[in-house]
Amino acid sequence: MIGWGAYFLAFVVFFLTHSIPVRPVVKSRLVTVLGPRGFTAAYSALSIGVLALVIVAAGSAPYVGLWEWAPWQNNVTLTVMFLVCVIAALALGRPNPLSFGGSNNDRFDPAHAGLIGWMRHPLLVALFLWAFGHMIPNGNLAHVILFVAFGSFALFGMRIIDRRKKRILGNGEWARLADTKRQITVTGNGLIRIAIAVAVYALLLSLHGPVIGVEPLL
Repeated sequence: MIGWGAYFLAFVVFFLTHSIPVRPVVKSRLVTVLGPRGFTAAYSALSIGVLALVIVAAGSAPYVGLWEWAPWQNNVTLTVMFLVCVIAALALGRPNPLSFGGSNNDRFDPAHAGLIGWMRHPLLVALFLWAFGHMIPNGNLAHVILFVAFGSFALFGMRIIDRRKKRILGNGEWARLADTKRQITVTGNGLIRIAIAVAVYALLLSLHGPVIGVEPLL
């Protein structure tokens, strides 16, 4: 069991690795070296690795119970996580000059924005939902701090990215791109992405017990 000091040190590492690489000066240099796709892949791998570090630290921190677990709480997490998988599958690799992680942003069309018409920052929305869904069945202090921090990070991150994008794009261009249309259009690519989301969801369910140590379907 680790102490609270090591737990909060893992948080410091998380926030540093999620703030420094996306600063415009640092990101532009990394993109020059790695390329846009290489940067996205490296940043995603770094994010997953540091996230795993914080989760392990939370599980090893001193236990302080705040509320009791009940079976219905797992159903909330299972439902929310399916939405997380769908949002991530529909967002990754899509043009999105309004947030981070977009690909081929010059092809973005506000009139046919797809998911971006409903949420400018889908990956941050997915992170917020992941945090909210996992906090419900984890009523101990270390995990509540963990998920509240991640949820807050996602919400404040949206505002920070909006300000940064306005500064980079200019208010006029940002307003033009942000004037998106809310549409629900069924496409072949979209159906494939949803099928991938279902497969990833099933994979997460099967690996959650062996990797995390908690069976979500119990």
